[in-house]
Amino acid sequence: MFEITAYTVESVPDKFGIITGKRYEFMLEIEVSEEDELYSEDGLFLRVIYKEDEGRTGIVKYEFIERSTSKYLDFELDDEETAFVESFCKERYMESEDQD
Repeated sequence: MFEITAYTVESVPDKFGIITGKRYEFMLEIEVSEEDELYSEDGLFLRVIYKEDEGRTGIVKYEFIERSTSKYLDFELDDEETAFVESFCKERYMESEDQD
């Protein structure tokens, strides 16, 4: 498991109409234990695209990114991590609306 140490959230317009509802981009700065296979000395971000459509919310996609190199890392969240990130985003996605 990891800890979210900082984050940003922005509303993202869907210029092509691919996804119904509203989309939000989260950049989650995460801290991972040295024993975890995800660990990187350079630090990690988790980029999450989250959507809200008629009261239904959820993760559309996510990507792990190495902080210093901006390199994408091919890892997947386990069920517990997915639930944690989903809950985190659900509690905060409306913050982007306050910034408009």
